[in-house]
Amino acid sequence: MDPHRKADAGESDASARRIQRLSAHLSPADLGRPCIPPQLRLLTCAAAKIEVDTEKLSLYMRGKHRESQEKVYEYFNSRPDLLNPVEISKDDHRELCMRQLLGLVREAGIRPFRLVFDDPGKYYAIMEAVGSVDISLAIKMGVQYSLWGGSVINLGTKRHRDKYFDGIDSVEYPGCFAMTELHHGSNVQGLQTVAKFDPITDEFIIDTPNDGAIKWWIGNAAVHGKFATVFARLILPTHDAQGTSDMGVHAFIVPIRDMKTHQTLPGVEIHDCGYKIGLNGVDNGALRFCSVRIPRENLLNRFGDVSRDGKYTSSLPSINKRFAAMLGELVGGRVGLAYSSVGVLKIAVTIATRYSLLRQQFGPPKQPEVSILDYQSQQHKLMPMLASTYAFHFATLHLIEKYSEMKKTHDEQLVSDVHALSAGLKAYVTSYTAKSLSVCREACGGHGYAAVNRFGSLRNDHDIFQTFEGDNTVLLQQVAADLLKQYKEKFQGGTLAVTWNYLRESMNTYLSQPNPVTARWEGKDHLRDPKFQLDAFRYRTSRLLQSVAVRLRKHTKTLGSFGAWNRCLNHLLTLGESHIESVILAKFIEAVERCPDPSSRAALKLACDLYALDRIWKDIGTYRIVDYVAPNKAKAIHKLSEYLSFQVRNVARELVDAFNLPDHVIRAPIAMHSEAYSQYTQYVGF
Repeated sequence: MDPHRKADAGESDASARRIQRLSAHLSPADLGRPCIPPQLRLLTCAAAKIEVDTEKLSLYMRGKHRESQEKVYEYFNSRPDLLNPVEISKDDHRELCMRQLLGLVREAGIRPFRLVFDDPGKYYAIMEAVGSVDISLAIKMGVQYSLWGGSVINLGTKRHRDKYFDGIDSVEYPGCFAMTELHHGSNVQGLQTVAKFDPITDEFIIDTPNDGAIKWWIGNAAVHGKFATVFARLILPTHDAQGTSDMGVHAFIVPIRDMKTHQTLPGVEIHDCGYKIGLNGVDNGALRFCSVRIPRENLLNRFGDVSRDGKYTSSLPSINKRFAAMLGELVGGRVGLAYSSVGVLKIAVTIATRYSLLRQQFGPPKQPEVSILDYQSQQHKLMPMLASTYAFHFATLHLIEKYSEMKKTHDEQLVSDVHALSAGLKAYVTSYTAKSLSVCREACGGHGYAAVNRFGSLRNDHDIFQTFEGDNTVLLQQVAADLLKQYKEKFQGGTLAVTWNYLRESMNTYLSQPNPVTARWEGKDHLRDPKFQLDAFRYRTSRLLQSVAVRLRKHTKTLGSFGAWNRCLNHLLTLGESHIESVILAKFIEAVERCPDPSSRAALKLACDLYALDRIWKDIGTYRIVDYVAPNKAKAIHKLSEYLSFQVRNVARELVDAFNLPDHVIRAPIAMHSEAYSQYTQYVGF
């Protein structure tokens, strides 16, 4: 036999064997079933479709606060006049939003304010339900209870609770949270509004010293607010050459409108911020103060107080410590935004998935058209997103549990842990949701562009989630900074915080060489093993952490600490995202293992595996460059993630239905049922 032909045959046999081994991991045993179109066979599942009990899965998802959400849904179902029309003016939307809030509190008997402190989990569940009706309403409620009310209770003392609690709870005292200024948003320590103490009259004088210090984007200020928590620099008179002493940023209760006439009070200037990209049910305004006098008792004095003779006292020794304690008490708004963003994602992915199951387009010759969700491209758009929605749900529930524990114990380490975790989850989840809303719109084609199908309003209303309660780029830097602090602690023998303790083991793993055997394992059982998935995520984070620490040390020598940080900024942001993805996966895995119903657990396991392998594949370069994943394994990961997308597609309807969003909440005709197009055509006038 010709040796060249023999070599070619050997190579061909070897290639065939490799393909056969790979197919054994990815393809069903009964691949040749005649009922399967050939172009879809490689995506078909060998096992029977999982039968998911939607009710049991929904109960596990929503847990003990399900009834509270149902109460919100039932109220709005009974009051269709309070549901947003597709076309509504800014002024009408603002008034509708206020009527919605008053209706919930005074008619439906839903009183969220006490829950902010006593049961944060229940409060956030109500917020999610409210946000699914109208995101503007959720933000307005958050301004009233989390921000205005939360600042009074968390930063004040008993005298403030006694005076303001009932009025805030009943919305008799609608209020604002006046922190952001025209020139300062993220840099809160740079605020310029001042509050000078006048010892003669025993008052603080609130002043806006320049246009840059005008309070800007203040929710509830333009129309409805009667009070504002104003963040200002506390200035005390002294007897030295300077004459005054700046004690740092503090919070003050400042009345801005008359309780009876609703007229603007003397010295207060209010302007409307006008029409916005979204959230036009929220009346954002700008506030300027000109020598506005308030009683000394209006200082929210939990972390610092001023006596009648002008002496300052605090249990905390420095401006920075007081500032950190103050912001730590306000982290609840960030927690709520992360959770609410998942709620928005649930609505969008529900609409897009239901539409994709109903919509049929093209198909094999002389056969019926197929659902567009049967196309791999549509699965690639939506199924990893559906899996991520579940992942984010469980991760943000974990955050709420940690936050609730923090509020009860006030443990210093837990406070730090929640601060970093809330920063990371808020930044990661809101960025992902913002991108996903556009993907969902595109996945629904031209019909997704119709306002009645909600993607436009959801996208516009949610967009600002990436900015308020902390700009996402700034928040991810906080996560990276905390990781670097923990990295330093690790090598000094310190104790790692709760969220970061995996670094002790994974950093040791990183500092050793990748295992050349496991780097080539490509079996389905191995790739679906939670240990492999979590180790891969954590290895990546440890690698990024160690490498950025080396870079920062190097550049600090020539550029200084600020310049070095800026030089490594993109690296630091990637580190923050990687760490948060590790936390999200860990909590998803735990949720799968805890699920008591076998069929629900099997469906969640599919979604969890898809989330993990899709993320590994999207960052496969990181793993390949150090040979953590060999080429054959990388290919197997890609193929298995495609296979899992198809598997999740088989239970997609059950997974979105488990979110338990009623039709009057979803309100998108293309997502309702097979007769939806009749509603759709009626809407446009047929």
